[in-house]
Amino acid sequence: MLSVKKHGVILSPTKLEFEFKAVLNPGALQQGKNVHLVYRAVDRHNISSLGYARLKGPLEVEERWDKPFMKPSHTYEKMGMEDPRITKIGTTIYLTYVAHDGKNAQIAYASGHNIFKLKKEGIISPKIRYDVAGKHFRQNKLKDDYYFFESFYKTYNGKDILIWEKDGILFPEKIKGKFVLTHRILPDIQIVYFKEFSQLRNNNFWLDYLEDFDHYVILEGEHGWEERHLGGGAPPIKTKYGWLMIYHGVEENNKKRVYRAGAALFDLNNPNKLISRLPYPLFSPEEAYEVTGSVDNVVFPTGTSIFDDELYIYYGAADEHIAAASVKLHDLLLELRRYKE
Repeated sequence: MLSVKKHGVILSPTKLEFEFKAVLNPGALQQGKNVHLVYRAVDRHNISSLGYARLKGPLEVEERWDKPFMKPSHTYEKMGMEDPRITKIGTTIYLTYVAHDGKNAQIAYASGHNIFKLKKEGIISPKIRYDVAGKHFRQNKLKDDYYFFESFYKTYNGKDILIWEKDGILFPEKIKGKFVLTHRILPDIQIVYFKEFSQLRNNNFWLDYLEDFDHYVILEGEHGWEERHLGGGAPPIKTKYGWLMIYHGVEENNKKRVYRAGAALFDLNNPNKLISRLPYPLFSPEEAYEVTGSVDNVVFPTGTSIFDDELYIYYGAADEHIAAASVKLHDLLLELRRYKE
C-alpha cells in the first residue's frame, strides 16, 4: 500500500460574503515555486464564484484575495461557477468550470496568456436534452446506470433538462494535433478529441459523438468504492509510463455517500487505452475536516503540483475546506504498474 501524507486544511471559509459558507475544489497552476489556486467559493445563498490564493511552495499561503477572482456574469452561470480546473497548453492557460443556471449544469471555460487576464469563452458541453441523449444510450446498449441518471435528472429538473455535465478537464498538450478533454456524463468518465473549441459549440458535433458514445468511455466503476459513479479530478500528468489521472469515485448506501480519490494510468499516444488503475482508493475521508462539513465524507481532488519527487494533491474536504495530501510520484507510478490491465 502507498504512503499518502495528509497536510491538513490550507484554506477555510472566511467572514467575507463571497466565501462565507465554503471554499473547496481548487484548480492549480504551478509556476516555478509558486502555485496559483483558483477555488470555488460559496456565499450565504449557495451561489458560487471563484476565489484566488497563491502558495509559496506546495503548502504555504502567501497571498489570498479578499474579493472574487471571477464571478457569474452570464445567464448560463447565474446560480454559480463551480469546481475550476486549470491547464496550460503551450503559452495559453485554460480554466474549465461548471456553470449552473439554476436548472442545468454545463461545462464552460475561460482562456488567456495570463492567469489574471482570462476571458470567458462560453459553454462547451452538449446543449442536448437528456431525452435525446437517452435514445443514443439505448442505441449503444449502455448499462442501466445511464438510464437511471437520465430518469433521475428528468424527474429532478424537468423533461427539458440538458445532459448533466461536470468535470471537464483538458490534457496539458495536444495529441495527434487535437485538444483532448475528459468529461463526465454520469456515471462514467468519457473523452473527446477536437481541433477547435468552436466544434464543441456545435450540437451536430455532439450528436455524432453520441452515435459512438460507448467508444469514448475511458473509465467506469469497477470497485465498490466507485460503484455509484466516478469523475475526473486533476488535469492528467505526463509521465514516462503514461498519463497519470487522479480522479474521484463515489460509493453510496442508504446511510451515506462517500467520495474518495483514485489513480489510473492511460496510454501516452492513445488516452482511450487504460494501462492500469489502483484497485483501492489513493486516499479517503478519514480526518474530521473530511468526514464532517457542508457535505460529509468527501475528498474531491481537483489540482496538483510537483516539488522534487513529491506529488501534492489539492482537494475539497467535506465541501467546506481546501486541504492537501502528498505521495511520492515514483512510488505511485510503480504501484500503478503492479496492476497493469
